[in-house]
Amino acid sequence: MSAGTSLAEKMELTRDRIRFLGQRFEPGKTAVAWTGGKDSTLVLWFWLEYLQAIGAGQSHRARALNLDTGCKFPEVLAFRDELTESWKVELCVARPAVDEGYPLAEDPVACCRDLKIEPLNRAIQDLGLELLLTGVRSDEHPSRAEREWLESRSTPEHTQAHPILHWTEMDVWAFYMAEDLPYCSLYDQGYRSLGCRPCTQPAAASERAGRETRKEDMLEVLRSLGYF
Repeated sequence: MSAGTSLAEKMELTRDRIRFLGQRFEPGKTAVAWTGGKDSTLVLWFWLEYLQAIGAGQSHRARALNLDTGCKFPEVLAFRDELTESWKVELCVARPAVDEGYPLAEDPVACCRDLKIEPLNRAIQDLGLELLLTGVRSDEHPSRAEREWLESRSTPEHTQAHPILHWTEMDVWAFYMAEDLPYCSLYDQGYRSLGCRPCTQPAAASERAGRETRKEDMLEVLRSLGYF
């Protein structure tokens, strides 16, 4: 989309994408990869809106797949649990199979693989998911600039969809303010992107400036392993 595209046009494209996905995939085999962050919460909101519009809310609650790595901010977990109850979401929490004392963040690729990617892939397989909706945005990181909004993944086989890929950070916050959507309190403390505690700091320069630089430099490798 062009730089002059309005937020209203971006919203309509997102709704078109959600409708397309809803017609192609069964709600019971679909989940939102929900981190508790602003972007995936926004996608969850759109998915809920769609399910309510087609009258599927009674038979199929919106399913959210959350990765609890064991080192998430308590504010993020509290927000996740509060919104799960408020929005009546079916929450599925995936946890890593690692021993106590795991060397967090020593090797960012190995850490993300063990704490995020492997439990994510297990959950997709165990839940029988065919579609995973994410909050990935193309302007968030250079490695995401050329992403397609629909991606086929293997091991396990499923489709990942990024319905707000064309949104900017400013678009997201403009929508939040217009709709008065709830968000994690860490955003009011200077955080602009929420990850695990060892790899996340408040940021001013850019949206992901507070993330662990070694991990940021390896996002393409992580993506090839199954990361968003």
